[in-house]
Amino acid sequence: MTTFSQRLRTANDAEWRAAVEHRFVDELLAGTVDDGVLAHYLVQDYQFCDAFTMLLGQATASAPDLAARLPLARQLGFFAADENTYFIDSFDALSVSEGDRVRPALTQATRAFDQVMRDAVESRSYACVLAVLVVAEWLYLDWATRPDATTPRATRPEHVGWIDLHRGEAFETWVRWLTGQLDAHEPTDATERARVEELFARAVTCERAFFDAAYTP
Repeated sequence: MTTFSQRLRTANDAEWRAAVEHRFVDELLAGTVDDGVLAHYLVQDYQFCDAFTMLLGQATASAPDLAARLPLARQLGFFAADENTYFIDSFDALSVSEGDRVRPALTQATRAFDQVMRDAVESRSYACVLAVLVVAEWLYLDWATRPDATTPRATRPEHVGWIDLHRGEAFETWVRWLTGQLDAHEPTDATERARVEELFARAVTCERAFFDAAYTP
């Protein structure tokens, strides 16, 4: 029997695979992504830090018990430390201006994904928040562990660093835990289930659109 998270993933298979197999991922793994494209992508991705911190915070607050809250709190600490350091180091390497780091013009794809995160936060629903978290983490694990990702040709820190943040035993354990939580809290209420399905689908679509937008000045 398939799990709830697997059924959600299957229902959005076309968009999911389009993101995992995207040109941006191909070029990142190969180490051929243009500096301007990568800088644009990272500048926009960095703007999610506020909403993603809120998302993890809301998940921690709405989790059913301490056993569930602690992994979420640990991940929030990791996000605030290691991942933020990667962004700052990469911005320096790619000569990103201070203005673009903190006040860039946002693409429509960035605005749409930011709104999905904030809608999940405002729902105050553990399952809804998990749905968006699962997409944000599981989809990235999928592309970072593609067969050609095991021996990536990328060597520069700003390329390899982004790949390494989304693979490895610790990250795989985190994604398994997240999907397990979503499966364990599969909504029985039809309205809540529909909301979770909608947020999951919107998040997958936004992931694919966000990769597309990396090539739009």
